[in-house]
Amino acid sequence: MKKALLVSLVLLLSVSFSRAVFAEGKEQKPKIPSSVMDISKENTYPNPTQDMPYLQPSELTQQLIDSSEVPIENPDLIKILNESTISDAPLAFGYRATIYLGQWALNYESTETTTNWEYQKINTNYQDNRGGKSPVQIHYKQEAQKSIKGGLTAKVPKAEDVKTMMLLKAMQKTSLPLSFETIIGAGTKKDQVYNIPPKKLGYLYAYAPAVNEKGKVTYGEVYLVLKGNKKSIVVKNITSQGIGAWIPLQDHASFGFVTSDQPK
Repeated sequence: MKKALLVSLVLLLSVSFSRAVFAEGKEQKPKIPSSVMDISKENTYPNPTQDMPYLQPSELTQQLIDSSEVPIENPDLIKILNESTISDAPLAFGYRATIYLGQWALNYESTETTTNWEYQKINTNYQDNRGGKSPVQIHYKQEAQKSIKGGLTAKVPKAEDVKTMMLLKAMQKTSLPLSFETIIGAGTKKDQVYNIPPKKLGYLYAYAPAVNEKGKVTYGEVYLVLKGNKKSIVVKNITSQGIGAWIPLQDHASFGFVTSDQPK
């Protein structure tokens, strides 16, 4: 009897854990609404591909990162450490050195990632069918080139490093094509058709979606410490600061169709 109860308890906990993991994953990977469309093929402005692969630390860099009491995620700092060479010396007993590498934004911890599918209006297409006796069709056509820019919500030290880490974390959490700037070219079209009934005005609005990323960035003074053949990273004067950012979706548009009796 006790064994059966124990097995039942283990199964219950396993199911609960699986549901929790699934719910967390679902929250992190937002589902794109049907009103949001990929316009990368139709976009008359060729946005550069936002390719930000994770920088793999070298064996020495990984050893140094592991020695730090503060997590180090800054790609630029990892790159500098990757390009460094420290050779072991056979007569290094008693040798000591401390090398100041500067003040760095060390890591970014995400606390909230949400998506605004109508972050910024980029276009309006209009058709008057008030004198018509049958429906008329309207589709999206970008009237003028539009640049959609995101950015940090506050001034912080090492802003470019912070933006890079926030972008990497947001892309990882959402699996969306994000960029701090995306451009929609004039003349960009989409074949999706919207019908305007007789005696109505039709408005087709296009919006640029964006992700709102919020979290905490940690700063510190980084020192490379050498003691004999032992190498380590020591971080001093550690500070943390809350930060947020808006990061647009690249080559995507959200559409809203409205009909009316009177001009808006």
